[in-house]
Amino acid sequence: MNRLNLNQFAEQLLALLPASAGLAQEELRQSIKVFMEGALARMNLVTREEFDAQAALLARTREKLDRLEALVSEMEAAASN
Repeated sequence: MNRLNLNQFAEQLLALLPASAGLAQEELRQSIKVFMEGALARMNLVTREEFDAQAALLARTREKLDRLEALVSEMEAAASN
């Protein structure tokens, strides 16, 4: 979640407060942002781009492993003849 989304989330939560909480809104806004940033940091989340890059790397690695397994099988078959 980027900073823009955190700000939007904080604003949505603040909109739920009564108008009389006006003076405390900035303090609450900062508290909400700090809390959310800390919670998200502890979750060890990755971006979609990072996830897609790792998924592509895993797919290439799997293809290479499949080719190597086939090659080993061919070599074992040739050695047993």
